[in-house]
Amino acid sequence: MQLTNWVSLFFLVLAILLFYSYPPTFSSRNMAEEVPKSIYEFAVKDISGNDVSLSDYRGKVLLIVNVASKCGLTQSNYKELNVLYEKHKNQGFEILAFPCNQFAGQEPGSNEEIQEVACTLFKAEFPIFDKIEVNGKNAAPLYKFLKSQKGGLFVDAIKWNFTKFLVNKEGKVVERYAPTTSPLKIEKDIQEQLESS
Repeated sequence: MQLTNWVSLFFLVLAILLFYSYPPTFSSRNMAEEVPKSIYEFAVKDISGNDVSLSDYRGKVLLIVNVASKCGLTQSNYKELNVLYEKHKNQGFEILAFPCNQFAGQEPGSNEEIQEVACTLFKAEFPIFDKIEVNGKNAAPLYKFLKSQKGGLFVDAIKWNFTKFLVNKEGKVVERYAPTTSPLKIEKDIQEQLESS
């Protein structure tokens, strides 16, 4: 055998010995208990810094969106999100908007400035939450969960502002939409979730 094969064999045997000498300290049962089953297990902060349990939205259909004030998609998305919200809010539909500055610095303002822009300029009536990160080691736990439930094309990372996640009445992610997907184009999916029991 060549030297590289011997070295490979040595490391394989070493890995096996280490694995059996120091078995993992977790069981599959414990791991299953730690993995969230729905978004209702998360708490977030609203735009004013107050804690909000997502279990407050139990039984509602949700559209969770990472938003930005200075993006080329901002005007059309806020306009159409407002239309959807106005049309379906009395049927058990909520939009949860999470400002994020990770994409070309397009949400640079403070929470107060973001709220002013979203609510005054874009007339948003749906809840706006605390500015968060959606990717990387500092990604909000909610967004780690959303991405684990519905990965994206090629990679699970959020690729840009206005990625949308549709969540059913049980708090389960049922669909993920690209930033360029018009909110009005997903109205049918929202209606199906609202009509389901």
